[in-house]
Amino acid sequence: MIQAIGLTKDYGARRAIENLTFEARQGEVVGFLGPNGAGKTTTMRILTGYMPPTYGTAKVAGFDILEESIEVRRRVGYLPETVPLYPDMTVFEYLKFMADLRHAPNAEDMVDDALALVGMEDRADGYISNLSKGMRQRIGLAQALLHKPEVLILDEPTIGLDPAQVVEVRSIIREIGKERTILLSTHILSEAQQLCDRVLIINKGRIVAEDTPENLQARLVGAERVILRVRGEADDLAPVIAKIKGVRDVDIQPDGTLAFQFAPNVDVRPEVARAAVKAGYDLLELRPVGLSLEEIFLQLTQETAKEK
Repeated sequence: MIQAIGLTKDYGARRAIENLTFEARQGEVVGFLGPNGAGKTTTMRILTGYMPPTYGTAKVAGFDILEESIEVRRRVGYLPETVPLYPDMTVFEYLKFMADLRHAPNAEDMVDDALALVGMEDRADGYISNLSKGMRQRIGLAQALLHKPEVLILDEPTIGLDPAQVVEVRSIIREIGKERTILLSTHILSEAQQLCDRVLIINKGRIVAEDTPENLQARLVGAERVILRVRGEADDLAPVIAKIKGVRDVDIQPDGTLAFQFAPNVDVRPEVARAAVKAGYDLLELRPVGLSLEEIFLQLTQETAKEK
């Protein structure tokens, strides 16, 4: 479990993160979502004991990152954005070396378990220099998992991978996340939507939203969007729908369907359906659609920029 309280980090006169307060529970994959430079990596480095905060503190697996830093490091697995590997070592040698650094009494068994978890048993004797970017990323994930940490912190784990490799790494993360706490940073919105139980959206060092991807879509839209499809051209129907009380932003889509919005808690769909039939149209589809996470993210970050 991770509990961050008021984390703030200054680099000289520049404030990288400000008053970040959040938590990630056991068995939960939490997405740390934001553009490049938003403060994601800084926060992760603080949580892993790589650097101290200027203000604030956090507990990781129940231990304070400032007062009990060694205990925190024993319980955290960390995959940095750029995985530090030794290309002249074999995969097994590298992972054995990392296990020995942790003074593991059963280092070879730990390596075998980690390799099995990331599906690289058949690459154990291969040299790291001969492996693809995707395989190297798996090695980085294996070293983070060696000591069976309670908390896993992954900084952009799929960056630079091809589509097939992305699918494989995401599958591994989903499986691991069933039992452990995972904090996953990314600026790929579709990744957060597919992997995460909950999302923290960070912009310019501040958390601007926190919820499940589904709840963010429902809560932050500010209005419900609906797609209306009828048989034939809908050009003449658009002004009819626009006159219904509560309907706004009626628009004809490239595929010929009508899209419109209405205020939450006021469902106008029955009235819209009656109006379409009364106007002589065969109603084929009337369904709500949510904003994508991309649209929500842009909406939130643009609002934050305006406030500043």
